[in-house]
Amino acid sequence: MPDTISVAVLGTGIMGAAMARNLARAGLDVRAWNRTRARAEPLSADGVRVTDTPAQAVDGADVVLTMLLDGPAVLDALRQAAPALPAGALWLQMSTVGDEALAALARFADDHGLRFVDAPVLGTKAPAEKGELTILAAGSPDVRERAERVFGIVGSRTQWVGEDGASGAASRLKLVVNSWVMTVVTGTGETLALAKGLGLDPREFLAAVAGGPLDLPYLRMKSELILAGDYSASFTVSAARKDVRLITEAARRSGVRADLAEAAAERLRRAEEQGHGHEDGAAAHFASFED
Repeated sequence: MPDTISVAVLGTGIMGAAMARNLARAGLDVRAWNRTRARAEPLSADGVRVTDTPAQAVDGADVVLTMLLDGPAVLDALRQAAPALPAGALWLQMSTVGDEALAALARFADDHGLRFVDAPVLGTKAPAEKGELTILAAGSPDVRERAERVFGIVGSRTQWVGEDGASGAASRLKLVVNSWVMTVVTGTGETLALAKGLGLDPREFLAAVAGGPLDLPYLRMKSELILAGDYSASFTVSAARKDVRLITEAARRSGVRADLAEAAAERLRRAEEQGHGHEDGAAAHFASFED
């Protein structure tokens, strides 16, 4: 791989845009494609070349980085890119697609001579913008040095969990972590709602657990959003609902009863129905109220 590598970023939503910007600022040759081009256009100011099609983005790229909503969206983008995909290019699949969708992506990589790394990330808007994501990765040892040249820019830590990207080990771990995240997010919203319903200031709850074993930073972060009424999205209700669906489906296939995930799915569904789908996942708080 040359000293200055070319990276095609497919998907420039909240996370993908931050990744593309950081890669360009680090001196890499970055091309970006997004289904809605206007959302990618601001990246031009950071030296990113915005393209009209996935094929234009990947043409001649050393690395293809996908950061799209789900498995079907990733596969659709890669199929559009197929005529221009360079054989031997490194494909860093960093979207949260779940374990079941991964098989089709890995087959596509094999069919087109791509080196496939399953690499979903932990973190939302702020750590993505700071290049402080945690990357959960599975891939062959002989591509790890190449992958780390990108991971080291978009993230602060990489946890390698397997030597075969097609195994789904990284994507399964992402579902486990997201199960915990959704438990905290939806539990925070429901707990603050209960405090309000019982005539208490929710901050009294936060004061009661402060500094003890029941306290944690994510509780504080999401509580402050709810108390401030600021639901600017770092990870939307609709995206969270998609992730919880992947969790519950994986749990059923593995014979695990995921009661908390099922409850989180219902709260997210109600919040989305109430019109909060585009807001931060903390807006699941509204599911606690009839109106």
